[in-house]
Amino acid sequence: MTILTEAMPERLRLMVTLSSWCALRFGETVELRRGDIDLGDGVIRIRRAAVRTHGGTYDLTTPKSDAGVRDVHIPPHIIPQIEDSLTKFVDTKRDSLVFPSQTGSRVQPSTVQRHSYKARNSAGCNDLCWHHLRHSRSVLAAATGATLAERMARLGHSTPQAAMRYQHAAQGRDREIAALLSKLA
Repeated sequence: MTILTEAMPERLRLMVTLSSWCALRFGETVELRRGDIDLGDGVIRIRRAAVRTHGGTYDLTTPKSDAGVRDVHIPPHIIPQIEDSLTKFVDTKRDSLVFPSQTGSRVQPSTVQRHSYKARNSAGCNDLCWHHLRHSRSVLAAATGATLAERMARLGHSTPQAAMRYQHAAQGRDREIAALLSKLA
């Protein structure tokens, strides 16, 4: 993940970090405002999302489901990166976009894709798509012992079926499970 993040333009690096470590959807990420990030409480408040229309503009909407309206706790190790990015790239007003385009509007998917394709190739992950960042964090959350309900809350899923689409067996995890089972014996 570090290689991918570092290969992105500096102003978009936090976008990779939040999409992966906090499992934010693309539309939630591009609609993030400075006031949605509460570093004192260590949470990102997801209340809105931007959806791209056929005309190329964004419609402001709610997250994908009712469960999508949520507070996502920020892993403490990424707080310095958030602070740095907010200082360097985001206006001080509460309603300022965290990821503005060069003109101050929401960053366009084509801009993010253009840079992320170059970054993924640099990282040797040519088949990685942006949405895979959410998938990887669901797997890692499961590896921490997070329950299905906890993963559903973190990713904003309204049904167990939606959450299970994001669940894949973590490579090597079965060995850890076997060792933990032996401790119970």
